[in-house]
Amino acid sequence: MATKKVKVKVKKKKINLKRIFLALLVIAIISLLVAYFIHLPVKNIYIIGNNLIPDKEIIEISELDDYPPYINTYFTDIKKNLLANDYLKSVSIERKLLNKIYIKVEEYRPLAIYDEKLLLSSGTKVDNNYNIDYVPYIVNDIDKVYDNFINAFSKVDNNVLTKISHIEYVPNEVDNERFIFYMVDDNYVYITLTKISKINKYNSIVSELDGKKGIIYLDSGDYVEIKGWHK
Repeated sequence: MATKKVKVKVKKKKINLKRIFLALLVIAIISLLVAYFIHLPVKNIYIIGNNLIPDKEIIEISELDDYPPYINTYFTDIKKNLLANDYLKSVSIERKLLNKIYIKVEEYRPLAIYDEKLLLSSGTKVDNNYNIDYVPYIVNDIDKVYDNFINAFSKVDNNVLTKISHIEYVPNEVDNERFIFYMVDDNYVYITLTKISKINKYNSIVSELDGKKGIIYLDSGDYVEIKGWHK
């Protein structure tokens, strides 16, 4: 007997154009959103901790002055650029929502004017770009004790530092690290680097002089010699 052929009907699937269109629409929207956020610029830049360098200069050094795309802002580049500035000791950067960037800096402290340069707590002598005028002048060569001077003088409180007009290196046969500080109130202070912390008590020492002027010996003996020719 002849075998009958059975016809198999192949059911054709209809292409769901609606679903394809919806998928393409979702992909397009996601792509547009990604492109939008990638090119979204930095909105606000906050500078924290600077006393010497103006905000504008820090932003310019960071190369953020044209407010570049937020996501493409690389912190390693910003830090590298900022730390190339001799005035800056450390930099930390934080990215926050709403396209905000916070730059926190720590500056080296100005200590004195030496060799017509501004002497920083780092030991670096720099151009006095910011016209610092509240630090004392070192009137002679301190190179023999330079590093020790930096380490010691960095411990002087700001409220005393601003009361020192000039500094003179005056070593003797007993003490190779002896200095005299000429104060703005006409007192003189002899001090040695190993006892530099004593100068931070200057205000309380002066308050006990009852308006008299003289020479304050903090290098040895801790006593005051009143001079009659002072007003």
